[in-house]
Amino acid sequence: MAMIRSIAMAMLLVTLVSSISMVSSASSPEADFVQKTISSHKIVIFSKSYCPYCRRAKSVFKELDQVPHVVELDEREDGWSIQSALGEIVGRRTVPQVFINGKHIGGSDDTVDAHESGELAKLLGVSGNTRAEL
Repeated sequence: MAMIRSIAMAMLLVTLVSSISMVSSASSPEADFVQKTISSHKIVIFSKSYCPYCRRAKSVFKELDQVPHVVELDEREDGWSIQSALGEIVGRRTVPQVFINGKHIGGSDDTVDAHESGELAKLLGVSGNTRAEL
């Protein structure tokens, strides 16, 4: 019984390792776009122009006098594919998805919470004294 369990565990480990390598080595043009965009800009928001949560996240940066690089997925032909790649990268397909200095901050609630706690201003290296009702 122990030998069968050991063999099963070994097979599971081999399957897991090969799956991880396939995921990490597989790169799509959309995933490359996401990574390049994140690394090329201080603040990046993957958004949809009609989304109230996206508008809320963008308003936080306006309040801090910061101009994010915004990728409006609904205004791009490849927006759906980019959103799928983003989902693979961060584990969520929802928008907005916010990045600062290459670090994933999260969505709208995460961004607002970081702003209210002062963490967002700290990450941006700006004064966070102005806090309007969001």
